[in-house]
Amino acid sequence: MVMYAVILTTVDSQDAAERIADEVLKNRLAACVQVIGPIRSKYWWKGSIESSEEYLILIKSRKNLYKEVEDLIREIHPYEIPEIIALPVEEGLEDYLKWMSTTLRRGKEAT
Repeated sequence: MVMYAVILTTVDSQDAAERIADEVLKNRLAACVQVIGPIRSKYWWKGSIESSEEYLILIKSRKNLYKEVEDLIREIHPYEIPEIIALPVEEGLEDYLKWMSTTLRRGKEAT
């Protein structure tokens, strides 16, 4: 059974978001990427509550491609410790999931 995931990350600029989106798409690690923003983020960082403008990147992929997506994001991400998390896709339109399967490359582990 193929397991899909939506991988999320945030960056500090639209340029950084577009670069990540382009790279995961070029490497066929994503079938679709959405860049949302700017958004306002509030978070703990080094003992203080911080607030910043960010761009949210939603990467539609397969679970078995997560590590490759993470590695690629870490290579080009501007943050010291980037948010990179994956949410499982529990259900989805069958035709959309089939399209994802034909668009994404196979991962290092079996699906």
